[in-house]
Amino acid sequence: MDSRDQRDWQLDLGANRIGSSVVRFRVWAPRAKRVFVQVLDQGRDPFPMEPRERGYFDLRVEGVRAGARYRYVLDDEKVRPDPAARFQPDGVHEASAVVDPDSFRWTDRGWRGIGFKDLIIYELHTGTFTPAGTFEAIIPHLEYLKQDVGITAIELMPVAQFPGTRNWGYDGTYLYAPQSTYGGPQGLKTLVNACHAAGLAVILDVVYNHLGPEGNYLADFGPYFTDRYRTPWGDAINYDGPDSDEVRHFMISNALYWVTEYHIDALRLDAIHGIYDFSASHILQDLAAAVHEQAARLGRQIFVTAESALNDARVITPPGLGGYGLDGQWNDDFHHALRTVLTKERAGYYQDYEGLRHLATAMQDGFVYSGQYSRYHRRRHGNSSAGCAPSRFIVFAQNHDQVGNRALGDRLSTQVPCEALKVAAAAILLSPNIPLLFMGEESGETAPFLYFIDHGDPALVEAVRRGRRAEFASFAWEGEIPDPQDPLTCERSRIRIGGTLEPRRAALLQWTRQLIELRTAIPALGAGGDRSEHHVRAYEREHVLVIHRRGERGPDALVVLSFNGTPSSVLLREPVGHWRLRLDSAGQEPEGDRLERPPQELVVGSEGMTLPLPAYAVAVFLRVA
Repeated sequence: MDSRDQRDWQLDLGANRIGSSVVRFRVWAPRAKRVFVQVLDQGRDPFPMEPRERGYFDLRVEGVRAGARYRYVLDDEKVRPDPAARFQPDGVHEASAVVDPDSFRWTDRGWRGIGFKDLIIYELHTGTFTPAGTFEAIIPHLEYLKQDVGITAIELMPVAQFPGTRNWGYDGTYLYAPQSTYGGPQGLKTLVNACHAAGLAVILDVVYNHLGPEGNYLADFGPYFTDRYRTPWGDAINYDGPDSDEVRHFMISNALYWVTEYHIDALRLDAIHGIYDFSASHILQDLAAAVHEQAARLGRQIFVTAESALNDARVITPPGLGGYGLDGQWNDDFHHALRTVLTKERAGYYQDYEGLRHLATAMQDGFVYSGQYSRYHRRRHGNSSAGCAPSRFIVFAQNHDQVGNRALGDRLSTQVPCEALKVAAAAILLSPNIPLLFMGEESGETAPFLYFIDHGDPALVEAVRRGRRAEFASFAWEGEIPDPQDPLTCERSRIRIGGTLEPRRAALLQWTRQLIELRTAIPALGAGGDRSEHHVRAYEREHVLVIHRRGERGPDALVVLSFNGTPSSVLLREPVGHWRLRLDSAGQEPEGDRLERPPQELVVGSEGMTLPLPAYAVAVFLRVA
């Protein structure tokens, strides 16, 4: 797609090429009386920019080609990179580079995206997914992700330019510039293009609640931040105070930039509970509307999802009903309830979750906490999500936060038996929600995912170390916390994709693929829309969940999940009918570990039927009559 196809939207910030050698520079800098643009490879003095309304400065400069380095000079004193730089080739403190957004040759003209309910998401961190840690290094593994695992979308942790060479990405300071050490703009576009060729959507994690501290010069330009609200990361972004219109424009333009210039299929907004906006039209509503309007202009399916700790159904409620109109949100309640069932953890926020009963609530309704008192928060928490379609919720047994924000970054694969991992995979992949896997989870990866940074300021490094220790205090986790600044901490988090797996990991990969195939083949086991029907029953004494799912077509499905570490049985009195076994985990064990299997047929009548189950069992039945 070239600029002619972008129709009604073009980025109006930063350095934009006009013709072959003219560049228009435009920056919002109301805190400066004078702004100059310095093009470093021309050997000329900085050019004085022309002031415009609302604190903007702009200037057209001839003889500037793609790749040229430039920076702004504020009031003859402060030399700064461009806040809207498309590329920071030398890091967060150095000059920006002019990029020609039309130079990349896309081959995905026929790509229209993937329907939201068809998403099976694979979250990955670019820097630790491969030995090279680059965008293009991911490409050889797309066939594995598509064919061997069965996912339909990759979700990239944030890629906006951050300090140093290793970081989770949530310390980004140049929201328009793909990380230089990952491969920059060219590398990211090459990856997205290859994903679309493979039939995979690309979701990008973006951070609009804060910016990282190192290399963050936005406050020199204008009132991007406000001290009216405080966030865990410091001053909040100014979305509703004086001069906030231009801040909102900066952020919404960033969202449109990713979906337009980079063909991104969906955005995942990080930690929106750290976004404060009391204006009449919330920034989230405006941003989602802008993205949806651009999707219609481009003729593609593009979505906006979010992470929120508020349990607020307004996030995914249509604007006409008083909501913000996002397409989906992560459901931490599902994760927390599932983990308490699997590991019996009760420290920190896990203290609020009562195992199987709450997991059934999360599967049935979405939020577990929908207005009742929370011991962890020490207040009432959340509102009801009972009226929200199940497909609005993204669920997971693991993700970057829930692994990486543990003191030792330990995965479920190091905490529970392989058979229990299969039950967890079935709970996610056969739920009526949108499933998400964290990189390596499909085969029981055991490498930790630790928190790592590469800051240049020793005081900042020490502050991060102290902050991590304080964050873990309520969990009483044992063991020494790995040093986030140590390069080995990042290296230990690297996973290995491909090659021969030991038998149990190979069996788990095969199981993951079979679950996804079943989800795709049986309409009743896909994501539930507004008219979907499902009923979840918890057999707490037996430690078994039974989920009855109906689709708009095809047979009903009965999913039985036993979280019991010993053989058990449940008396089924409903749903009445004749059921035939379609898939079970007991038949998937490596040679030499044959387990007793559930019966091939179930006939549930008025008297009920006793269903025997091996330890940590999954059984999926389809209705015959």
